[in-house]
Amino acid sequence: MSLLRSRLIGALVALALSMGAVAPVVANDSHILVLGRISDDPKAHYEQLKPLLDYVIPRMADVGITEGRILMARDAQQMLSYMRRGRVDWVTETAATAMLLQQRAGASPLVLTERDGVSAYRTVYFVHRDSGIARLEDLRGRSIAFQNRSSTSAYYVPATELLGLGIPMEILLSPMDRPAPGSIGYVFARSELNLSSWVHKRLVDVGAMSNLDWSNERRVPPTYKRDFVVIRETPEYPRALEMVRGDIDGRVKARLREVLLGAAEDPDARDALLQFFKTTRFLPVDTASEHALDHLRAGVARVVAELE
Repeated sequence: MSLLRSRLIGALVALALSMGAVAPVVANDSHILVLGRISDDPKAHYEQLKPLLDYVIPRMADVGITEGRILMARDAQQMLSYMRRGRVDWVTETAATAMLLQQRAGASPLVLTERDGVSAYRTVYFVHRDSGIARLEDLRGRSIAFQNRSSTSAYYVPATELLGLGIPMEILLSPMDRPAPGSIGYVFARSELNLSSWVHKRLVDVGAMSNLDWSNERRVPPTYKRDFVVIRETPEYPRALEMVRGDIDGRVKARLREVLLGAAEDPDARDALLQFFKTTRFLPVDTASEHALDHLRAGVARVVAELE
């Protein structure tokens, strides 16, 4: 083998490892637990996932798990494929994407994930205080800014509510574009700061984001907020979930759930939890959360069917 070829192969292997890639999981890899993540920054997310996986694996030996791996997906479609083919066992995701994985890949909710002490949040709709908009029904012929297509609070939840009004929705070419008089136009701002800026500059009529982002001055500056008024806040829904593939070994599922639920009480897990997207603890899926997820699951299905 030439020196150049050897170096090239070495560089590719190093790149794969830095991105958290794993080798394909085959049928006899039952001793391996694969943690997955949809990611646009695999290297950074690998560093956030690995400490918790390293904490979990030694505590799974009694159910035959002796090794952990991480597999990144570039988008929800790739993760759906991984879960259907059994290449990923456990996924950490926001609520809407988790429901998409449940609906299309048979994934199952394991536990709720509390981040920064918050396990549930809601969507806030806000307008310029002199907009003349007082309720969602006033949005006919108006425009709304969402964040991006993967956002629970700033896309799936508000889109579900607006579709429920029975008013046609159409995607706009830009924030300067206007919808037909009888419909609601929507556009993606990509970031919360863009979203609040567009409402403040009257490029769009309404913005929708989580109450956590609404309270963050870096995303909604005080100079903007004093000109805004909230016209609606939705009921709460889970902030994030840990999901497992539907056909995972029942003993592995039960032990993983036990380990995660007990992690907040274990000092050895403190740093790993903090790096895991600032997780403070994992919680059982209670009745209220189940109801919220049922509603969200139906909404996600409708948004995918009618808007995508």
